[in-house]
Amino acid sequence: MATPPKPTVKQLREQKRQEQIAKFRQQEAARKRNRVLAIVGGAVALVLVAGGVTAAILLNGPQPVDESQVSGDYLDRLQTFDELQGVHVETAVTYDQTPPAGGPHNPAWLNCGVYEQQQRSEYAVHSLEHGAIWVTYDPGFTTDDEIAALVDLVPDTYSIVSPFEGIGEAMAISAWGAQLRFTDVDDPAVQDFIDQFWRAATSPEPNAPCTGAFTGPGLVS
Repeated sequence: MATPPKPTVKQLREQKRQEQIAKFRQQEAARKRNRVLAIVGGAVALVLVAGGVTAAILLNGPQPVDESQVSGDYLDRLQTFDELQGVHVETAVTYDQTPPAGGPHNPAWLNCGVYEQQQRSEYAVHSLEHGAIWVTYDPGFTTDDEIAALVDLVPDTYSIVSPFEGIGEAMAISAWGAQLRFTDVDDPAVQDFIDQFWRAATSPEPNAPCTGAFTGPGLVS
């Protein structure tokens, strides 16, 4: 009896995408029910995220893919952000970019490495200030093979790889003041970004430590 062919990466990604869509539809139905109950009871619910990870309530599903950001020449797709405030804060921050690419951040930086759990942005942004790059992916749209490829792609030091729920199919690589979105781990623009921004002098504190501070949950390596 012939062995069924192994699903391709694209097929696995499509399967994950369909599962994620179904999940968000269930959440939307639950949200509508809860809204009716809230109107009737006049109650306001406050959602606290365990572990201090700041999360948005995704009412309309994950971020849609902007094709202009994930295809074409590297320089045409590169997003840059000026006049970012590099102040230290102890509170949660609402960033203009998702994932963030700089701005106010916690006094402690996130120790660079590979994490299997989502990290607080305020710590990761401090690492960007030191010249690190941060690769993020939505676990609902990314296969294990793709995650392994992302880990292999980044340098062993001054890099962070971690999930970031809600960003959708387009993964992101961020540095201080810069970001690139992509859907293919073999996209050559990702290496272009690393070459330009890893430990770059454009970061406010290039080559300041990326170890010896805060280790987030789920550190793998």
